[in-house]
Amino acid sequence: MSGRVGDLSPRQEEALAQFRENILDILPSLPAQHDHFLLRWLRARNFNLQKSEAMLRKHVEFRKYIKADTILTEWQPPEVIERYLSGGLCGHDRDGCPIWFEVIGPLDPKGLLLSASKQDFLKTKVRDCERLQKECRLQTEKLDKHVEAITMVYDCEGLGMKHLWKPAMEAFGEVLTMFEENYPEGLKRLFVIKAPKLFPVAYNLIKHLLSEDTRRKIMVLGGNWQQVLKKYIEPDMLPACYGGTLTDPDGDPLCKTMIKYGGDVPQSYYVRDSIKPQYEQTLTINRGSSQKLEYEILFPGCVLRWQFCSEGADIGFGIFMKTKSEERQRVGDMVEVVPNQRYNAHLVPEDDSFTCQEPGVYVLRFDNTYSLFHSKKVSFNVEVLLPDRGAETQAQETGAAANCQ
Repeated sequence: MSGRVGDLSPRQEEALAQFRENILDILPSLPAQHDHFLLRWLRARNFNLQKSEAMLRKHVEFRKYIKADTILTEWQPPEVIERYLSGGLCGHDRDGCPIWFEVIGPLDPKGLLLSASKQDFLKTKVRDCERLQKECRLQTEKLDKHVEAITMVYDCEGLGMKHLWKPAMEAFGEVLTMFEENYPEGLKRLFVIKAPKLFPVAYNLIKHLLSEDTRRKIMVLGGNWQQVLKKYIEPDMLPACYGGTLTDPDGDPLCKTMIKYGGDVPQSYYVRDSIKPQYEQTLTINRGSSQKLEYEILFPGCVLRWQFCSEGADIGFGIFMKTKSEERQRVGDMVEVVPNQRYNAHLVPEDDSFTCQEPGVYVLRFDNTYSLFHSKKVSFNVEVLLPDRGAETQAQETGAAANCQ
């Protein structure tokens, strides 16, 4: 049995019913509540109820943090990402599934990551995923059949060493992890075309991040790639530059109104040298260790705001809320309110905020536990914006980190 609607074994039927019952409390916050959607999470964890539930609950928290429900209407990426991040939605395959093209060669990963934060890049990819999910829903209504997965075409012509720049590969790896964890069973198939000799090296760097099921959906095509694409995609849905007949209204075979082709990012966009906040505190985080700063929030609605940069390499950062009053508590026993991530703060200074819905002790943690050889120097500011002054952007600096551990 495939584990899809209409093709479930008795055991899978029972698991679906139990799964729905187990997650009744979060159903209203899901982007969909139908069986098709719930089965995606069950299939992703081989119908293991406990693992599927944990995965879905984590996704709900992810959606809240990233504001996925409104990301298409209320968030815009920085201009440099809009102009120079390649790729786009263009056409549908023969089954009506949306097609997303990634154009690797012209991409300038270093220029992008010197001009915008890695988090903006990740958030842009979440926006793309939400756009594709919306397109799947529209196709479902239009075709009167369920459409839930996408076809991807990776054009690897021009793939070179610049694309294997370490911070770029790490950022791409985080995008893959985000997709695997939050959009399971969202990929129908992925075609790799025009792959150069370097491709196996690049693939080997990221394949461990892909599930076995995802790896099975990757098809690396040879010299007959145009014929293979047309086997799965009608010619009038395939850009002329890829062997089809689809063009822009002005006849452009590249379909640039739908697919962005990137390009070298002008240095005028680079921000490391142009953004120079005045930092008030500095920490050195030893290799294999972390530093924690505690801030007591007395009123709901207070906003924690932080700015930081690191020297030489990236640094991990996350925010946690204490669940007990004792002075020392393990991070693993706290509630994670801003997910711990690695930030390229040595390239682009980080500046962000979090609204504290509950009073309590919030712990800001700089994380260098993953680094076996290098200490990190971090310069930072932390402020608390009081709720009754937020509209006037008046800030009160706490200066009250209870301790630095």
